[in-house]
Amino acid sequence: MKSQEPRSSSSCAACKFMKRRCTPHCLFAPYFLADEPKKFAKVHKVFGASNVTKILNEVPEPQRQDAVNSLVFEAEERLKDPVYGCIGAIASLQDKMFQLQHDLAVARARLARCSSKTSYVASCSNTSPLLMLDGEFGLASFDDFVVDQYGLTNEFRQHPFP
Repeated sequence: MKSQEPRSSSSCAACKFMKRRCTPHCLFAPYFLADEPKKFAKVHKVFGASNVTKILNEVPEPQRQDAVNSLVFEAEERLKDPVYGCIGAIASLQDKMFQLQHDLAVARARLARCSSKTSYVASCSNTSPLLMLDGEFGLASFDDFVVDQYGLTNEFRQHPFP
């Protein structure tokens, strides 16, 4: 009959998940702490324990934490979006970055245009809406807010639908 050894309370999340005894030289222990069980569960579900072991053995020890962080991120994104995974998240962030770069360029162009017009407020008609310029309200014409064929203004790239 086998003697039952009590499970150590300091077992790492990986050993607890796989229901095995955590050894002092456990490969997973420094990266999957006992108080983060979901972290390993996600990585295990997407990659499998043997593949994670192979990956960690191939990566030099100083870079293993970064590799684990990457595996966790990829696993979380793959579980959210099984088709695109983290590539979908990266593409979404790139799209937002391009939109913000466009908005910044338009804002800079408007600022340059407004600062070059010293008599901007005086040249507008009294029926135009108020516009905040350099901390003061001034009059703006409706020509400043032209909408193109896609429903986007030339001032700021605004999507007509969320």
